[in-house]
Amino acid sequence: MSLIDRLRGLCLALPEAFELEAWGHPTFRVGGGRGKIFCTAATDGATITLKADPVEREALLAQADPFFVPAYVGDKGWLGVRPGDPRADWQEIAELIATSYCLVAPKRLAAKVTGPPRLDG
Repeated sequence: MSLIDRLRGLCLALPEAFELEAWGHPTFRVGGGRGKIFCTAATDGATITLKADPVEREALLAQADPFFVPAYVGDKGWLGVRPGDPRADWQEIAELIATSYCLVAPKRLAAKVTGPPRLDG
């Protein structure tokens, strides 16, 4: 399974999440209309950006790779991850996706998330 397919599966497993292409790459959203973005990905899944808990974000950035400050949104509390990096932990990526979703989703949908999406679909 490709990186982008694996990421897509994690993002779309969350309640009422949907994908919309913007700026030439996939964005994963939740909510009415065009929704609120909770994850963006490179077309091949080589990098993702997501909203992060501020304390967790600082701890992850201190580790360096596979984490980085993304362009444009890094100063707004977003975190970059390189899922294909050998140091990347897919369970942690699933947890980060769930956290990002809960930070932007309407409360009624965030309340439905009791853990990260399953890695095996």
